[in-house]
Amino acid sequence: MSDWIKSLPQAAQDYLAEHRLDEVECIISDLPGIARGKAVPASKFARQNYFHLPDSIFYQTITGDWGEAAGEEGFIERDMTLKPDMSTSTAAPWTGDWTLQVIHDAFDRNNAPVSFAPRNVLKRVVELYRKQGWEPVVAPEMEFYLVARNLDPAKKIEPMMGRSGRPAAARQAYSMSAVDEFGPVIDDIYDFAEAMGLEIDGITQEGGAGQLEINLLHGDPVALADQVFYFKRLIREAALRHDCFATFMAKPIADEPGSAMHIHHSILNIEDGTNVFSGPQGGETDAFFHFIAGLQNHLPSAMAMLAPYVNSYRRYVRDHAAPINLEWGRDNRTTGIRVPLSGPQSRRVENRVAGMDCNPYLGIAASLACGYLGLMEGKRPDKQFKGDAYDGHEDVPRVLGDALDLFDGAKDLHELLHPDFARVYSIVKRAEYDEFLQVISPWEREHLLLNV
Repeated sequence: MSDWIKSLPQAAQDYLAEHRLDEVECIISDLPGIARGKAVPASKFARQNYFHLPDSIFYQTITGDWGEAAGEEGFIERDMTLKPDMSTSTAAPWTGDWTLQVIHDAFDRNNAPVSFAPRNVLKRVVELYRKQGWEPVVAPEMEFYLVARNLDPAKKIEPMMGRSGRPAAARQAYSMSAVDEFGPVIDDIYDFAEAMGLEIDGITQEGGAGQLEINLLHGDPVALADQVFYFKRLIREAALRHDCFATFMAKPIADEPGSAMHIHHSILNIEDGTNVFSGPQGGETDAFFHFIAGLQNHLPSAMAMLAPYVNSYRRYVRDHAAPINLEWGRDNRTTGIRVPLSGPQSRRVENRVAGMDCNPYLGIAASLACGYLGLMEGKRPDKQFKGDAYDGHEDVPRVLGDALDLFDGAKDLHELLHPDFARVYSIVKRAEYDEFLQVISPWEREHLLLNV
């Protein structure tokens, strides 16, 4: 075994034990969260310290078109230097040969981090916490649907066929029988995750037809974003093996609940490891309330990162398992901001607004940035909401255009994320929005064609 392979994470070494590594996939997340990069022979990867990709990968929309975000020099597609983070090396167990994946970080020609690379955005926010003596901790929850293969965009998405030969049933939340319907897919998800060294805290059936949730253990925000990035690819590959699709759309099926990426937050004091949300006697601290206030006051401006597509806003429907406002409450799943039951050391704040369609690096970065602004401002949140928050007012944007307007005006948020990221992100998302507005929907043809 080559010396560089001996330095890989143990799971990668175990995967390659007694096998010859054939290929390495050098990957990086673009703005939507798609893995971009190059596949190179293992012998070449062993000799290279970096490789190049054009910066234009960050100007690309979800449809493959381009936003005019290149800046003053114009669209010249400058090369970035992509350097491997070897701690992210992991198996690609669905491939036909012995392949590793390695996440890379993007640097410019001056060896400075590319400001609009999503992983760099998250690293920047995490570093702000560390400069204050804090270590942010997150735990994402991933909701997604297993659906029947859909090859025609004009056709409605339907639930997948379960093991019983019947379509997956809705409104079976937490049913073990419903989970068993997808047993072969789930078995492959577990097998792939084990080969990759990714630990699953649990899998449950959610309320939608064919909707599942995977919980991840809490930890470093960048490492957890890496895991979600990897898991999305892993789950899609597992589904394809069983003639179905895995989708992370926020709202793939009408009249069914949407899919969220709930983000649990806590903050540790770097010096002694204590939770800054809990005081010496176990009570809730000022920092705990300031963090909640930051989410309440700034999440509307960050919605374009947490809900990045026109489809994202179909999720925020009253009484459909997604929040419609930013009320906060203890052990209350109707509020946008929830404080789960916990002891003092594990006290945390859950952001229930983020959709599963968001880029995990950008969704976590946005949520942490809002909490950080709250900690710096020292404001108090609104009074705790008791009861059903769906009876309250709606205070999240309802369409992407409104969310982008709020994002463009959020200069404090831009400074945390990086102003150049905010510029590029807004341009690319508005290009996507313009593309969508050129599409005439079936609803318009049905109700407007002969009636207006």
